[in-house]
Amino acid sequence: MLVVKNLIVEFKTHDGLFTAVKNISFKIDKGEVIGIVGESGSGKSVTSLAIMRLLEPSKSIIKGQILLDDINLLELRAREMRAIRGNRIGMIFQEPMTSLNPVLNCGSQVAEAIRLHKGLNNKEARQRTIELFKEVQLPRPEKIFEAYPHEISGGQKQRVMIAMALSCDPEILIADEPTTALDVTVQKTIIELLLRLKAERNMSLIFISHDLGVISEVADQVMVMYKGDVVEHGDIAQIFNNPQHPYTKGLLACRPSTAHHLKMLPTVSDFLRFDAGGEMVKTDFSIHDIQQKNAYSINQLLQRKVNLYSQEPFLRVQNLSKWYPVNDGFLQPVKNYVKAVDDVSFEVYRGETLGLVGESGCGKSTLGRSILRLIEPTSGTVLLENTNMQSLSTEQMRQMRKDIQIIFQDPYSSLNPRLTVGEAIMEPLRVHQLYNNNTERKERVMELLKRVNLNADHFNRYPYEFSGGQRQRVVIARALALQPKFIICDESVSALDVSVQAQVLNLLRELQEEFSLTYIFISHDLSVVKHIADRIIVMNKGAIEEVGDAEQVYYNPTKDYTKKLIASIPGMAKV
Repeated sequence: MLVVKNLIVEFKTHDGLFTAVKNISFKIDKGEVIGIVGESGSGKSVTSLAIMRLLEPSKSIIKGQILLDDINLLELRAREMRAIRGNRIGMIFQEPMTSLNPVLNCGSQVAEAIRLHKGLNNKEARQRTIELFKEVQLPRPEKIFEAYPHEISGGQKQRVMIAMALSCDPEILIADEPTTALDVTVQKTIIELLLRLKAERNMSLIFISHDLGVISEVADQVMVMYKGDVVEHGDIAQIFNNPQHPYTKGLLACRPSTAHHLKMLPTVSDFLRFDAGGEMVKTDFSIHDIQQKNAYSINQLLQRKVNLYSQEPFLRVQNLSKWYPVNDGFLQPVKNYVKAVDDVSFEVYRGETLGLVGESGCGKSTLGRSILRLIEPTSGTVLLENTNMQSLSTEQMRQMRKDIQIIFQDPYSSLNPRLTVGEAIMEPLRVHQLYNNNTERKERVMELLKRVNLNADHFNRYPYEFSGGQRQRVVIARALALQPKFIICDESVSALDVSVQAQVLNLLRELQEEFSLTYIFISHDLSVVKHIADRIIVMNKGAIEEVGDAEQVYYNPTKDYTKKLIASIPGMAKV
């Protein structure tokens, strides 16, 4: 169906040509699914953009052959390629919010593609769009046709993108990270939807992901990419049961294990070794051996629980609620409330990590912000070391914030793009007038950068100059600047590569031991929460659904909702 031969992609930079894809070859048959997996920067998305001829010609050079039924796509003129793009090869882009035009309603964006490629009039294109919305199982398709992207959920936006990609009945569909940062339940429905549509239409599917667990659910064959090279390629059983390359072993090991309770997650660097010339050295490390080396013993786990729960609670949340009024218009009386958090009570112990898990909209982030008074709760009490936080004045609360911090979900949007990261980390030190002068503050910032495995020369760089994992380390350093006792981690690893996710989770655990930190760790991924948390609270529709020891909740859940969350975790999390 599609044959890629000796593909090379080079980008023109100030320092010369940078080779992003290095002489790779693969093919895909009709009705087949190939998974392309690797970390950010491995070349997997660049490969897909080269197939679609969506790379800027003035900034890139593509060599080799991309054959669609013996037609070399790289030799087609722009007008000829437009007839192929969409009609024969469709693409679902990674981030639906940035792929959809915010000033056009969702339906008109899909209808536009149908009019351009199929020659239908407005009425016919609208009808076809609504049919597609039904096919991708969007609720109330006529209403979603008129809705703007910001008015629908992340999962619904992804379904709109799938409908757009399918609108011209392509023979090959490229799905570039179509489930990244989605709830595990939404992720599962998107995967099931794509596989059903593939089977019904007998399409070929190129599925790109950084997560081998997700790939295990969809692919017939897997291609593992590392720094522009294909380092391993084979059928799904071969790659997962008998990986040969150290990098593949590292990616498989990065996912939280359910067979062991690990102190630290293995990372890719545990498996990769390089000689003095920078060439990769063959290693014989097994995933099982490295996991066993990092595992807690039963006695260690029991002793930790005794130490944690023999003390008085550090934080008490009592009957906390946050309700939002709903009315029919300006100056209209309130008729109802959205109960984002509804009568929630629990305790957290000093040095503990309490996991807070649930789908988007369950109230977990609202609960975290209400505890810190970033939003004011409707009712209830929060006691931190027996201090009633609701009774504190604005000035008293400002002083209290030295002890309580939050790591937000999106590090890029939580950093000021006009401040260097050094200034961003130094800012709270100035606000609270810590240290005698800026020289001493800068020394403290340098220590923090080093502690989160960044370099001193990063001080003068801006947020856009860092990768996602590095930005997450910057906001962790900022949260540590005031030497807090308690940190809320709000979806702090959800959008990261699994390899970077493992590094950040390990860092959070190291910092907890070093600084005696107490965490509330918020996530939609129960496998991640199970790894890092001592206890887990499962939230659903603003209320606590289930609470208990992390192992107990994961292996012996009592509520159907918890069972559904666990069943939605991609296959690799269960092996």
